[in-house]
Amino acid sequence: MPAGSSTEINRLLADWKGGDQEARDALIPLIYDELRRIARRHLRHERPDHTLQSAALVNEAYLRLAGQKPPQWQNRAHFFGVAAQMMRHILVDHARNRRAAKRGAGAPRLSLDHEIASPQKSDVDIVALDDALNKLVDLDPQQSRLVELRFFGGLSLEETAIVLGISPRSVERAWTAARAWLRLEMDKVGRK
Repeated sequence: MPAGSSTEINRLLADWKGGDQEARDALIPLIYDELRRIARRHLRHERPDHTLQSAALVNEAYLRLAGQKPPQWQNRAHFFGVAAQMMRHILVDHARNRRAAKRGAGAPRLSLDHEIASPQKSDVDIVALDDALNKLVDLDPQQSRLVELRFFGGLSLEETAIVLGISPRSVERAWTAARAWLRLEMDKVGRK
């Protein structure tokens, strides 16, 4: 996304935060493509017959984001980080509902980034990943949030640093530690 549009997005987010509904409406066309990119990234790793399409995922995430009163966006990176978190929750809810409908059989699986997944296994149950992230939030909330931003949101180290309010080097160290912990945790799930 060009820097000019980032400035415009930041301005519109600030105006929306201040209650300007026209800013919210003007923001939609500017953020839609980026939200679709994030949604496609999530769904690219889902099974081919997945019933949730990227447009539906974006629309559901946007409705949840737009429904927040008042929105607390700090900037573009923060907004997309929150959007990624919303998409994670939507996908996990979808997977849990599907699992419940099938009485526990055939929960959707997500191909993990090779940096998180163990070398011998790149497919993981998205519900299991969510459970692991929920365990990680108890141990280190910042690392859990970092994984959401980097893996689910596709944010760069620099964008993640802005959202978390820490240096890119700190993000890099925490990302390394979080990936290692998730590999171990996901290997435990795979052995069960």
